Amino acid sequence: MEYRFDRLFIGGEWVAPIDGGVRPSIDPATGKPWGDVAYGGPRDIDRAVAAAREAFEGRWGRMAPWERAALIRKFADLYATQVDALARIETQDNGRAIRESRGDIGMHAQYYHWFASLADKQGGHTIPMDDSVHAFTTRSAVGVVGTITPWNVPLMAAAWKLGPALAAGCTVVLKPAEQTPASSLALGRLFEEAGFPPGVINIVPGDGVTAGAHLVAHPGVNKVAFTGEGETAKTILKTGADTLKKFSFELGGKAPHILFADADIENALNAATGSAWALCGQSCALGSRILVERPIYDQVVEGFRRNAGRVRVGNPMDPATHMGPQAHQQQLDKTLSYIAIGRDEGAELVTGGTQLAGDGYFVEPTVFAGVGADMRIAQEEIFGPVAAIIPFDGEDEAVAIANGTPYGLAAGLWTGDVGRAHRVAARIEAGMVWVNTYRYIRWSTPYGGVKSSGWGRENGVDALDDYLETKTTIVSTTGKFADPFAN
Repeated sequence: MEYRFDRLFIGGEWVAPIDGGVRPSIDPATGKPWGDVAYGGPRDIDRAVAAAREAFEGRWGRMAPWERAALIRKFADLYATQVDALARIETQDNGRAIRESRGDIGMHAQYYHWFASLADKQGGHTIPMDDSVHAFTTRSAVGVVGTITPWNVPLMAAAWKLGPALAAGCTVVLKPAEQTPASSLALGRLFEEAGFPPGVINIVPGDGVTAGAHLVAHPGVNKVAFTGEGETAKTILKTGADTLKKFSFELGGKAPHILFADADIENALNAATGSAWALCGQSCALGSRILVERPIYDQVVEGFRRNAGRVRVGNPMDPATHMGPQAHQQQLDKTLSYIAIGRDEGAELVTGGTQLAGDGYFVEPTVFAGVGADMRIAQEEIFGPVAAIIPFDGEDEAVAIANGTPYGLAAGLWTGDVGRAHRVAARIEAGMVWVNTYRYIRWSTPYGGVKSSGWGRENGVDALDDYLETKTTIVSTTGKFADPFAN
């Protein structure tokens, strides 16, 4: 299948930007351009929203749920045939190791199939009252959805938003991150091939301060679904406040990964080191704070040192590579600045900590030991391959440290005591807790955070709630209404 990136996908057609342009996209493995990509501006957002509104009020809005489900399934089947091509596009654009891209993107078709299965099952409820009325609820799509996706996992974030939006009956304007727009534009070709009506899906890459801000403020958009930084989410809320649209946010994290002394140390280390450096550290669910009970602390630090040396960092297109580069220059600079902060704060640099020589935005997997829970590298999201190992004594201190940040997205814990597993998991402030595993994420398991990590849930049945409105209807069974002035 042929893909093009130098046009926007609006109203079922590939069109040139009106007030944007075509500019190079940078390959983070080389720091050099690899292709030309179209970027839109406010007027391009206007026509995308108009196309989405027309589709919502027209053919797509009138389509039976089972017909929508059939189209989503057709799209999912096409998606499954394009995993390798999509993985290569995404890896070229954001530097993620191809083995990770293929593994992740290889599951996306199942996400779309899962949401297709929900499209015709979003019925309302009958509400028992008395025999004078029949009260019931119905659910309907919120309307046009603006989705703003991040640069670390563009296609995964798109699946998590497009799946429930389409299943609910919404239409969508997708604005991918300006740093990594190519794989999202490739989706337009698949929606086109699957036979979606024009305007159901519109894809407009663009800068956040122009295209993104205009999408958020647009009065024709009924809901915004955003994945990204908390500060950006605050700006989005302010920008969209005048139109009182709905919002859902999947934001940052500083996930605690707790290792108790009675854990299976080998498997815990496999999970802790793997999750610390997955996606080159560019994951909101990254287990970046490793909380270790003191009796096994030295053993875990040594395990991190050993496994860091086993990570193959290099060309992300090489299937043997474990970790590619940071996705762009700004993120590399941020990661290196936090490594300097860790040193300045007095943490022990166990291994790593430097940028690799040569082209591209490569940095070594990095381990700090002797980290205090209040240090910046233990409190702030770095979004790089930097592991902070923090000692603790007992359950109470582990929970206090785990909950001692503004974030509450995900957490993990390892223990051989099933009672402790339940006790600790119940006390952790997070939207998802993994016990004796880590980063197990699937289409049917709700995902999202508490505190500063977001609003709402993605995946699972819960995901559709943010894309649906509930209407209550009450019908009199008698048709009688007492005369208020009879007495």
